[in-house]
Amino acid sequence: MTADNNKLAELLFPHIHDIPNDIEKRYPVRALPDTACVTRFAPSPTGFMHLGNLYSALVNERIAHTTDGIFYLRIEDTDKKREVEGGREYIISCLANYNVLFDEGFLLEKEIGSYGPYIQSKRVDIYQIYAKYLVSQGFAYPCFCTEEELDYIRQEQEKQGTKFLGYFGKWAKHRNFSLVQVKDELNKKRRFTLRFKAEPIGSINKWMDDIRGEISITENEHDFVLLKSDGVPTYHFAHVIDDHLMGTTHVIRGEEWLPSLPIHLQLFQAFDWKIPHYAHISPIMKIDIETHHKRKLSKRKDREAAVMFFEEQGYPNIAVIEYLMSVMNSDFDEWRLRNQNSTYDDFPFNIKNMCVSGAIFDIKKLKAVSRNVISKLDANSVYQEVTHWAKTYDYDFYKILTGDEDYSKRILDIAYKNAEKPRKDFALWSEVKSTYSYFFDELFNITLCYPEKINRKVAADILRKYCDIFSTEDDATVWFEKMKHFVQATGFALTKVEYDQSPDIFLGTIADAISLLRYATTGQYTSPDMFYVLNTLGEHRVKRRCSYLAEFLENFCSLTFGCIN
Repeated sequence: MTADNNKLAELLFPHIHDIPNDIEKRYPVRALPDTACVTRFAPSPTGFMHLGNLYSALVNERIAHTTDGIFYLRIEDTDKKREVEGGREYIISCLANYNVLFDEGFLLEKEIGSYGPYIQSKRVDIYQIYAKYLVSQGFAYPCFCTEEELDYIRQEQEKQGTKFLGYFGKWAKHRNFSLVQVKDELNKKRRFTLRFKAEPIGSINKWMDDIRGEISITENEHDFVLLKSDGVPTYHFAHVIDDHLMGTTHVIRGEEWLPSLPIHLQLFQAFDWKIPHYAHISPIMKIDIETHHKRKLSKRKDREAAVMFFEEQGYPNIAVIEYLMSVMNSDFDEWRLRNQNSTYDDFPFNIKNMCVSGAIFDIKKLKAVSRNVISKLDANSVYQEVTHWAKTYDYDFYKILTGDEDYSKRILDIAYKNAEKPRKDFALWSEVKSTYSYFFDELFNITLCYPEKINRKVAADILRKYCDIFSTEDDATVWFEKMKHFVQATGFALTKVEYDQSPDIFLGTIADAISLLRYATTGQYTSPDMFYVLNTLGEHRVKRRCSYLAEFLENFCSLTFGCIN
């Protein structure tokens, strides 16, 4: 530190009296085991949660909590132009919905933890203390360039074919200003930004990235901005100071930050601080339908880029997390098959097993994961989840579901009658309505798609006769025995073999008879086990629907049947 540097620091920051040691005392080294990782999620409060943000947060959370470390939330709000009202609260509630929980940080009503403030806009005085220190050490200087002057520099660099555009070397016009020259600019009331005084030697360094392994990085040559003209720090400056003071051991972020790594390493070296581990996550990609090439999920082009999309569609939150776990580590799928009853918390996640190239977002796989997740829930849990979703996104269906809670739960319970192999009828809560609409009189609609092999008059007679024998008092065994007698009495064969031997004397097989019954009561040709369907519908609905279709078949005059109430 020279005398002039010290005088320059006092000239630029006369209101700053603390020194870095005063701040360091407020942020003691964390008392954690050597193997514990301290990670963070540090979003800008823009009010939008990208799927990539959730992915990154989950990676950071897993690394911290699988090592008995700390996962904290820091709000990076120094760029007020991007901030959206309620953005902070949305981030926290969104991550909480996906069980991505923080140990420290800004958590809605209050901050938790001893390393705050966890909102960068409340830490400006801290950044300025360290900025003053860098000036005093000869690592920073004021730049009085206007936007017009900076534009002119860029234009001249382009004309001269300069390899890199920016503020460095001979283009850094205020880099070597004397103390007298700086005073003169300040006396003119000129605003300044504070720039880092880079001292490059033009080397290419090797760096060990925790995901990518050894990478080559070119040393930074630019005198980048530390403090903007309003005294607020840039991302580069603020995050390095915060990560140091908050004891971050692993900085895990998107690969778009790789070009900035040399800048961040220079700052750590200038302060003579221990550099944390850096790991750069590859983005989640998709195949563009127009170019057929891989590209990043786009906030502007892709609905699935927004976490809100999955909420609106009704994907169970845990299904999204399980899918992202399979993207994070490819061996998660195999582990899941072997550990059906474990939670993803038990999976031995390893950051070194993360994919270096961007994984392709696979909506089909997500739906398969979602079906599997839902199949493990009991009917009561499914009811709670689907009504919670419907209350926000399909209120009319919510009113139907909650109008008779016991009936709705009996409907959903059908999928779980076979405990060894539960049905997987739907992957989203939004699909419950269309999957089981026939159970609700308000939604039941039957379109004529009648099997021509059975005469309509005969079919009408069969349906009327069935109304005479059906009873919800019968158990499954009695019901099936009655069905066998009924189909034989009405001209159907009990087996396909029997029918194939004498097709001229039978109307069809027992399967055809049940198909007719299924169509009359559900309007569909596929459904869960008919015994459970009929018993859930109840005698009144079954008989009314059979009678209704019988009447139409006898007096066929329209291709489409309307709503049966």
